[in-house]
Amino acid sequence: MIICCGEALIDMIPAPVDGRGDGFLPLPGGSPYNTAIAIGRLGVPVKFLGRLSTDFFGELLVKRLRKNRVGDDLIVRCGQKSTLAFVKLQRGREPQYVFYTESSADRSLTAQDLPRKLPGDTNCILFGSISMTMEPVATAIETLISREGAGQGSRAPVVSLDPNIRPFMIANKAAYKKRFEKWVAASTIVKISEADFGFIYPKLEPGKALQKIIGMGARLAINTKGGRGAEALLRRDDGTAIKAAVPGIKVPLADTIGAGDTFHGAFLAWLELKSKMSQAALAGLTEGELCEALFFANKAASIVCSRSGAEPPSRRELKL
Repeated sequence: MIICCGEALIDMIPAPVDGRGDGFLPLPGGSPYNTAIAIGRLGVPVKFLGRLSTDFFGELLVKRLRKNRVGDDLIVRCGQKSTLAFVKLQRGREPQYVFYTESSADRSLTAQDLPRKLPGDTNCILFGSISMTMEPVATAIETLISREGAGQGSRAPVVSLDPNIRPFMIANKAAYKKRFEKWVAASTIVKISEADFGFIYPKLEPGKALQKIIGMGARLAINTKGGRGAEALLRRDDGTAIKAAVPGIKVPLADTIGAGDTFHGAFLAWLELKSKMSQAALAGLTEGELCEALFFANKAASIVCSRSGAEPPSRRELKL
C-alpha cells in the first residue's frame, strides 16, 4: 500500500471556446493527486490522504480517485473551497502556474485531521510539491512523516519525496531550503527534477547534487531530466554507492503536465510490484534492477507527454 499526501486541486487548462477565443477547461490535478492516479492505474494498492472540499470541484476530484482505484477513506471532507491552478502552456517550456489557494480545503489539513494509525499494510508514504509551501498542511505532513518513521528503523515505511518546486510559491528561499533538507533527511527516496536542482542548488552540477542528497540521509536520489531521461544514485549500507541512468524516449509531444508525477508513481509502483518496497530491499537493489525501474518510470512519463493533460498509462500499456 502506498499513501499519497498533499494537494488535490483543479487545473484550469487553456482550451479554445468556439466563437469566444481562449478559455479554460477544469481538470483534476495536483502533484500527489496525479501520482496517486498513476499508481492506481498500474494496479498497485494506493490511498490519498488530504483535505478536500464538498463543492462540485471536490466531488470531481473524489470521483476521479474512485474511478482509478485510489482509496479515499483517509480524506477529510469540508466546506472550504477547492484550490484552482491556472496553467499557461508554451511549447518547449515548463508549464507556468497561478494558484488560488487562500483558505482552500487542501491547504487547510491539520495534524488533528491525520488518522491515528495508517493502514497496517502501508509500505510507502509519498509527499512534497506545493503542499509543503503552505500552512497548516506542510506542518501536518511533517508531523505524519516524523510519527511514522520514529523508532521503527528498518520496519518504517519507505518515505518518498518529490519537492516539485514552484519558486513563486516560496517567499523565503533560505527558510525553504533549510526545511527541504530536513525533509530529505527524513526520506528514503528523493525524486527531483533538473529544474528543482537549479532552484535549490544552482551552483552544483546534478551529479554532485545527487551525492549531496544521499549524504543528507536519503537512500536513493533520482534526477529526472525531461526528454533526456533520468539518473539515480543509490547508497548501500557499507557506504558505497551505485549509479544508474536511462535515456529519454522520443514521443510526439502534446504537453508535459503530470509527467514528473507519473514518473514518480510508476517508479514506486515498480518497487511494489517487484516486492522491493522496503528499507532492506532498496539497499540491496542491483544496478540492473535500478535501471529497469527507471526505464519503466520513464516509459510511463513519456506516454503522458504524448497525451494532453495528466493521463497516466495503464499497466497493460506498459506491458508489465
